[in-house]
Amino acid sequence: MKKVFEWNKFSEVERKKILTRPAFLKGEKHQKDVTAIINEVKASGDKALYEFTSRFDKVNLDKLEVTQDEIYEAEKQVDKKSREAINRAYKQVYNFHLAQKQPDIKMEVSKGIFCKRLARPVQKVGLYTPGGTAPLISTVIMLGVPAQIAQCDLKVLCTPPDKNGKINPYILYAASLCKIDRVFKIGGAQAIAAMAYGTESVPETDKIFGPGNSWVTEAKVQVSRDPNGAALDIPAGPSEVLVIADDTSEPEFAAIDLLSQLEHGGDSQAVLVSPSTEIIDRTRESLARLVETLQRKDILRDSMENALFIKVDDINQAFEVSNLYAPEHLIVQIENAHKFVDMITCAGSVFLGKWTPESVGDYASGTNHVLPTYGFAKAYSGLSVESFQKKITVQELTREGLKSIGPVVELLAEMEKLDAHKEAVSKRLKKAEEEND
Repeated sequence: MKKVFEWNKFSEVERKKILTRPAFLKGEKHQKDVTAIINEVKASGDKALYEFTSRFDKVNLDKLEVTQDEIYEAEKQVDKKSREAINRAYKQVYNFHLAQKQPDIKMEVSKGIFCKRLARPVQKVGLYTPGGTAPLISTVIMLGVPAQIAQCDLKVLCTPPDKNGKINPYILYAASLCKIDRVFKIGGAQAIAAMAYGTESVPETDKIFGPGNSWVTEAKVQVSRDPNGAALDIPAGPSEVLVIADDTSEPEFAAIDLLSQLEHGGDSQAVLVSPSTEIIDRTRESLARLVETLQRKDILRDSMENALFIKVDDINQAFEVSNLYAPEHLIVQIENAHKFVDMITCAGSVFLGKWTPESVGDYASGTNHVLPTYGFAKAYSGLSVESFQKKITVQELTREGLKSIGPVVELLAEMEKLDAHKEAVSKRLKKAEEEND
């Protein structure tokens, strides 16, 4: 593990360097490799998908799409206890996201001028669920539920197959619960390319959602820049967590919260910020001990090299560091944590107090776990029902309404030297006067 950084000993430039995500260091190579994958999928369609699945997932598929028989068979494999757990998580997430639906705005802004803002679903959505090192059943729910509530016309899910060419039965059960229309055994950048441009088997979609490693994130960014590609939801790459701890913190809780994100993959990152040297030291000790008790210790040993430990002067400075880092997950394990919420300006999702592990948000509290990473929490929100909608504004003016606002528009258009804009109003005003005569 890295040494402890004493925040006040570093310049502003050095501080930003300390907080640089490890995934950024791989960016340039990924850009070229991902571009090559996307171009191959665009050129060769399904053929490229079969080849990439063989190369990256080490499995030769007969068919890319999951059949209805496979879904039925998978549902039989889900035992009652697991089914109940998935159902409870689905219900929690559904209830919280259903409350996010807002009524359309309809108002008469001034006499004779009517404006509306109407929500419409994104018609065709591509959903990506990682499945390489861990089959993320919960991600299916986090993507599928808001898409279902938004009433998207077509919901396509891509997720990598296992070594036997199968999709985890729990993933398929969750997909069925969320009424996802089509499921494909495709992972990585090639899955993003397939959903963005379409192939013989995979339908083209309008917007792609879901987290993934740095390859998946880079692919989403690239296709979103292409006018013929697909929009992305948020920059959601390798997992990250920042824990703020004071001297009332439980070091073992802080340590296991850090490890819960580090176990996602070697490029995940965890940050501990505290004014207490003792808490930092005890948390580091707990980390070293707990990692040896966990199944994914090999991954954890790699990702622990990315862990940061930052000593600050006080809790106020801890929040300054957190807002600068803008973590995907922020755990506030301090006394009276709820009193400090107003100090948080940049975070994907926040977990207050020692009884609120990040895991509850990942699975079943009700909030969404697809969140901005890489510091994009400074400008992006986590996934919501609104992410699966687009908003259309509508205006309608009566003759009196145009007479009221028309002269203002004429003057503004004249100021901008856009005479066609002005004439579009002037001609109507003239017609209105003639009809009054």
